[in-house]
Amino acid sequence: MAAAAPLSAPRPRPAPGGRLLCVLALAALAAGCSRPPPAEEPVRAVKIMTVGTGAMDASPEFSADVRARVESRLGFRVAGKIVRRQAELGQHVERGQVLAQLDPQDYRLAAEAARAQAVAAQTQRDLAAADLRRYRELREQNFISGAELDRREATYRSAQAQLDQAQAQVASQGNQASYTTLVADVAGVVTGIDAEPGQVVSAGAPVVRIAQDGPRDVVFAVPEDRAGALRLGSPVKVRGWADDREIEGTVREVAASADPVTRTYTIKVGIDAAGAPALGATVYARPQALAHGGVPVIKLPTSALRQEGAGSAVWVLDTAAMTVRSQPVQVATADGNEAVIAAGLVPGQQVVTAGVHVLTPGQKVTVFKEKGSSAAAAPAPAARSR
Repeated sequence: MAAAAPLSAPRPRPAPGGRLLCVLALAALAAGCSRPPPAEEPVRAVKIMTVGTGAMDASPEFSADVRARVESRLGFRVAGKIVRRQAELGQHVERGQVLAQLDPQDYRLAAEAARAQAVAAQTQRDLAAADLRRYRELREQNFISGAELDRREATYRSAQAQLDQAQAQVASQGNQASYTTLVADVAGVVTGIDAEPGQVVSAGAPVVRIAQDGPRDVVFAVPEDRAGALRLGSPVKVRGWADDREIEGTVREVAASADPVTRTYTIKVGIDAAGAPALGATVYARPQALAHGGVPVIKLPTSALRQEGAGSAVWVLDTAAMTVRSQPVQVATADGNEAVIAAGLVPGQQVVTAGVHVLTPGQKVTVFKEKGSSAAAAPAPAARSR
């Protein structure tokens, strides 16, 4: 009987060099799966300026237009159909000049009827007067009673009253006929036409608008927070849009209530008609009561501001570490293209004026230098608001 074969052959032991290779492979695999080290944050170049104080020269201007101080809307005093209109838009008219006419035929017929009634009333009055004279002679001779004479006198007085009424009707109808011609009661410029020939208009309906000759008004609107600073008689400089010529004026009227739509207050400035621009011209009004010239303030270009939470902030440069930090500021108003800072900064600080939206707190920066310039920072020039 043959001997049985062994169940398994002994495994060969790995060589020492193979085990080392496995360890190195596992180490390389672990190194490949680990997170790479974070890249260094880039150093950004920024423009800066040194905070300083400057004189504020803010004189707000408001867009305005030139209007006549008095503008009349003229219309016929009677109703009728317009048969002719002599006035034209932009035409200068004199006092008493004919502007438009209605068809006068009906009013002429009414005037003739009134004259005929007056003639009839006068005939009745004359007849009553003749009867009264005869009855007075008869009364003197005691041929009639006193009561009969009184009746004749009453008849005469009634006839006289009817004559007076008829004569007044004649005058009234004559006026009605004359009212069919619309004449200018003042000298001025026609600024509007509200009716045309062939149109039937009612009594009093506007037909022609006339801007009377004389002083002119510069009209503009201001917000509620500035209306209280304007007083009657305060000076206002008016600048023309076309020629930049300045005219002196004074506040003549301040609206008592705000406009229901815009919530602004209308201001009227009186100017002399001799040097006033044309009616309807666009001008700019600069109230002297709202000017703030010569006040020392801190001003920054608007590019230095950024929104932070519910307010504004700027980046302040730490010159020792060359890093930036966020500094909240309070903006008071604007002076041209610059913002007036009320609080948050002191003179001498370095503020970033360009690239503010790509910076983070504590970030390293360098000062940007233009070619040919050796200055690291310079104060921003003062802006002038017209």
